[in-house]
Amino acid sequence: MNEAPTPSADQVECLIVGGGPGGLTAALYLARFHRNCLVVDDGASRASLIPRSRNYPGFPPGISGDALLARLRDQAAGYGARFEQGRVDEIEPLQEGFKVRYGERQRIARRVILATGIEDTLPSMPDAHAAIAEGSLRLCAICDGYEVDGDNVAVYGEAEDTIRHAVFLRTFTDRVTVVVHGDPSACDEAMALAEHYGIRLISDDVEALRPCPQGIELVTARQGTHHFDIIYPNLGARFRSELALKLGVACDECGALIVDDHQQTSVPGLYALGDVVTGLKQMSVAIGHAAQAATAVHNSLESKPWSRSRAPH
Repeated sequence: MNEAPTPSADQVECLIVGGGPGGLTAALYLARFHRNCLVVDDGASRASLIPRSRNYPGFPPGISGDALLARLRDQAAGYGARFEQGRVDEIEPLQEGFKVRYGERQRIARRVILATGIEDTLPSMPDAHAAIAEGSLRLCAICDGYEVDGDNVAVYGEAEDTIRHAVFLRTFTDRVTVVVHGDPSACDEAMALAEHYGIRLISDDVEALRPCPQGIELVTARQGTHHFDIIYPNLGARFRSELALKLGVACDECGALIVDDHQQTSVPGLYALGDVVTGLKQMSVAIGHAAQAATAVHNSLESKPWSRSRAPH
């Protein structure tokens, strides 16, 4: 482990990796605590894929992911949080803090918060992002199941987890189809659930998904083309936890980071929040994590008593 650096203009009290709702909320809290904080963001927040969220508190008409991120960024910046575009390549532990490298730049940070999220596995299809924007391809039934009002919906992926996803969607429509990759008979419990809830099963290899004027088409190898209003791919996601794993941070079998009640990882001074940790993948959860992490970071650093020289004019 390297020696602690001498103070320099490149030092910050807390560097936040990731500018999604959780990372920006942590920046807002830290800036309001009068902490010197910097957000380094590569522009890949999962929230940016949301065409309109209607379950985010405080926005009855709904709000797009991009609009919410812009509001949060402006709010944090208004209190002094700073932002830099970049992808963090390495976090190196120091005697007191971390050296964070991104591109040609580096910073010394007393504390680091990882808000790097997850990356959904999208189906191979033309204009997948356009289909997400128009609502025919969806990623989160918890977020938007309410808007599935009797629509013709398909879920596809491996049998057991995909059928449970379809059972959740039966709350919102009686037209649910599961397209099973692999052998559906491999999971008798899943098959029983499908029969109990009246879920249609298609066991066939998916060859293509393609947008159409009214919805989305799914093409299978033997049974041809099927038309749906909405398709939920259930293909998994990758935790963006590589930076932490290089430091030996404890994680679960899927790569999600394990944190304590204050969002601190097994490496002292390194915190994590939102989708990259274990738990429900929702913006409101990430924001709760951010409040916990930012407050813990503030309390872990030395106090900065108020003085008239620091008072706003």
